[in-house]
Amino acid sequence: MLELHERRAVRRSLVAGVVAGVLLAMTGAATAQAADYPNPGLVTGDTGVHDPSIVKTPAGGYLVASTGDNLRLKTSPDRTAFRDAGAVFPNGASWTTAYTGGSRSLWAPDISYRNGRYYLYYSASTFGSNHSAIFLATSATGASGSWTNQGLVIETSSGNDYNAIDPNLVVDAQGRWWLSFGSFWSGIKLVALNAATGKRSDSTVRSLAGRGGGAIEAPTLVRHGSYYYLWVSFDFCCRGAASTYRIMVGRSTSVTGPFLDRNGTALTAGGGTQVLASHGGIHGPGHQAVLADADSDVLVYHYYADSGAPYLGINLIGYDAAGWPYVH
Repeated sequence: MLELHERRAVRRSLVAGVVAGVLLAMTGAATAQAADYPNPGLVTGDTGVHDPSIVKTPAGGYLVASTGDNLRLKTSPDRTAFRDAGAVFPNGASWTTAYTGGSRSLWAPDISYRNGRYYLYYSASTFGSNHSAIFLATSATGASGSWTNQGLVIETSSGNDYNAIDPNLVVDAQGRWWLSFGSFWSGIKLVALNAATGKRSDSTVRSLAGRGGGAIEAPTLVRHGSYYYLWVSFDFCCRGAASTYRIMVGRSTSVTGPFLDRNGTALTAGGGTQVLASHGGIHGPGHQAVLADADSDVLVYHYYADSGAPYLGINLIGYDAAGWPYVH
């Protein structure tokens, strides 16, 4: 027979397990435990990065754009070895200073290659503010200094209940262009674009996901099979090894939603199925991009090391029998 203190320990353990299970369900929780998450795949060279976005070039290499002074670029021949490739705007981006307070740091670029040229949507803001703007630049080569400013796409101010940062371009099955974006406030939004200009085609702002003003940002909207998958980052980035960023996903058969998680909870009601979170020495993985490459769909993100420095993370994406993504 168990001694009294042993019975109490068992009871505490059972209660803790029940509470943990309830909390897991309430947060739109993951199907895997932290120990099951893979470490980032092998990358070498210049891998210090924040808010990465990646595109495959016509020549078969890779180009990464990321947050930093005048937006940073890296190249890779093989998705493994990376080197610095300078800045998008080596001479600065004076048209953004009204939103950045004069800072050279521009945020969260989204890079893609369409119609024979590169498109780069990017954000200008200051931390904690929604006096923000998303701009578009284009380039024939993607090289540093080759980018042409195409101007403002959308802006927000304190009078808006959403935030114009963290853009992501998606082209739907009908060839229509859309831009998802958003951070905190009322969550993730979607606007229609004119494919000829890359700018807005109407004034409608649609809601895709939200957490009642809580921490959600960095949308990535991609089509795979018969679904559109909306990837987002929950919780807090930018705190070094204390960052709590985690990567969530929902899906819909329509690019405009509604997006539901694995449990059927709407992402507009705080839902989301967890795909990757902190584990071991990998802290706050998030601000993800998804690349449909020849060998696999690929998840690209940043994470923080124990030192607090941000690094490039890359994992392959698999899909289970029900069509839900996981990383390996």
